[in-house]
Amino acid sequence: MALILITGASDGLGRALAEDLAVSGRHRLLLHGRNAQRLREVADATGGETFLADFSSLAEVGSLAAEIAGSYDRLDVLVNNAGVGFHATGTTRELSADGYELRLAVNYLAPVLLTRKLLSLLRRGAPSRIVNVASVGQQPIDFDDPHQERGYTDVAAYCRSKLALISHTYDLAEELAGTGVTVNSLHPALYMPTAMSKRSGMEIVDSLETGVAATRRLVDAPELADVTGRYFEIEKEARASEEAYDPEYRRRLGELTRDLLKDF
Repeated sequence: MALILITGASDGLGRALAEDLAVSGRHRLLLHGRNAQRLREVADATGGETFLADFSSLAEVGSLAAEIAGSYDRLDVLVNNAGVGFHATGTTRELSADGYELRLAVNYLAPVLLTRKLLSLLRRGAPSRIVNVASVGQQPIDFDDPHQERGYTDVAAYCRSKLALISHTYDLAEELAGTGVTVNSLHPALYMPTAMSKRSGMEIVDSLETGVAATRRLVDAPELADVTGRYFEIEKEARASEEAYDPEYRRRLGELTRDLLKDF
C-alpha cells in the first residue's frame, strides 16, 4: 500500500486528488491542510490521516516534516500541491510569517523545505515520486528584488514562484538521479472550478477532473515510473520558460533558496 502525502488537501485539486486516490483502496493517504474542519471532512471521506500546518510559516513546515518523519519510516509519493493563488488586479504586497514575499514563501520555499526534510523517507520508499504542482504562468525572479518590493502584482508574484518551483524540479531531478526517487512538475489544468481560481476573477476553462487526471498520472501511472526531470502541461510533456534551462538562472536561484532557508 503506497504511502502518499498530499499538501493542500483540504480544498480544490488536493481534495479532489485525495478522493480519487481513495477509491482504489490501494493507497494510505497523509493529508495536509491549514483548516482543521475542512481537513477533517476530507479525512472522513477518504480515510486519510490529517496534518495541520500553515505554509506561510517555514517553522510550521519544518514541524510538519518532523511529525511525519517521526511517524513513518518511508514515503512513496509527495505531492507538493499547497499554494496561494492570485487576484488578477491585486497590487497589495503580502508577507509570510518570516517576512518573505508570501507567494514565494508558500508556493516555492515551503515545498522545497518540506521535500528536503522528507528526502530520507523518500529514499527509503524508492522507487518513489515527487510531484510539484506548478503552472503555465511563469516569470523569472528578479534577483535584485526577490521579494518584489518594487512594482508588486499578485500575478507576477505567483508566476515567479511557479517558475522557481519548475527550475528547482530540474535541479533536484539531477541530484536524485540513480536513487529511485523521481521528481516532475506539472501545470494540471487551466482555471479549474476551485476556490483559488474563483478568487482570481478569471473564467473557468478546464474541469477539476482534468487536473486530477493529470496529477494522478504523475502519482501512480506505471509508464511514468522511471520518468524524472520533466515538466508537463496537463498530460503532455512541455517546455517551461527558458530561464528554467539556464544554468546561471538556476545557480542564482539555488543560492537565493539556500540563503532564505538557512535558518530552517
